[in-house]
Amino acid sequence: MSKNKTSGGFPLIVSFLAIVICIGIGIGIYKGILGASSNFDAEGHPHNILGTMYMGGFIVPILIGFFLTVITFAIERFMTIQKANGKGQTDKFVANIKSLIANHDFDGAKAACDAQKGSLANVVHEGINKYQFVQNDASMDKEAKVHAIQKSLEEATALELPMLSKNMVVISTMASIGTLAGLIGTVVGMIRAFAALANAGAPDTAALATGISEALVNTLVGILTSAFAIIFYNLFSNRIDQITYAMDEAGFSIIQEFQSSGK
Repeated sequence: MSKNKTSGGFPLIVSFLAIVICIGIGIGIYKGILGASSNFDAEGHPHNILGTMYMGGFIVPILIGFFLTVITFAIERFMTIQKANGKGQTDKFVANIKSLIANHDFDGAKAACDAQKGSLANVVHEGINKYQFVQNDASMDKEAKVHAIQKSLEEATALELPMLSKNMVVISTMASIGTLAGLIGTVVGMIRAFAALANAGAPDTAALATGISEALVNTLVGILTSAFAIIFYNLFSNRIDQITYAMDEAGFSIIQEFQSSGK
């Protein structure tokens, strides 16, 4: 019996290209917007926040690219998980399915799955199909039938779960390397700051200010990138857990109803 899965998510090559494009856009923003002459005075000193960010150095465009990557994949995950969730509320759908199965209205349950769509509906639909298939199979005992239904539900769930968690690793990775990249920029900036202090005679205040600016800007952008990545990762992980729980709950209802039917 064929099984369908909810499509969604960037393919691997597209995901890689998306990251490269985001970093390219970050470089463009750094040079074209942050580095615009209107952000600096006649002596080349920044006089607004954009100019100050430009003084952050070569790590800033990379961090901007990482931040754009987080936003891009967050949008992609949101759209994919919404599609996997299907139409309508998950809890109401599960309650309706449990009621229909309890009343042995399998056609109505499959119609509800067709209306709901998404990963949860695909798993339930597959479980109901297997239920009906083994129900009148005299060659199998009840234990074998229950095992067949359970296996069908597990296989359907296994088809759906990779799509739900796809590209989550990108977001989690950005949560880590965003902070690390920011720390690299911070270290470089502090090295320049202390180098300015180490100069003979009066400290070079311009070089000192540039070094401190680079350190602080990189820290800020790196922390923002990691913070957004962590928030989105936890948000999507929680939603995936809810969908997975709903799959398990609906599958358990199908198996429990078959066991209590006496067939």
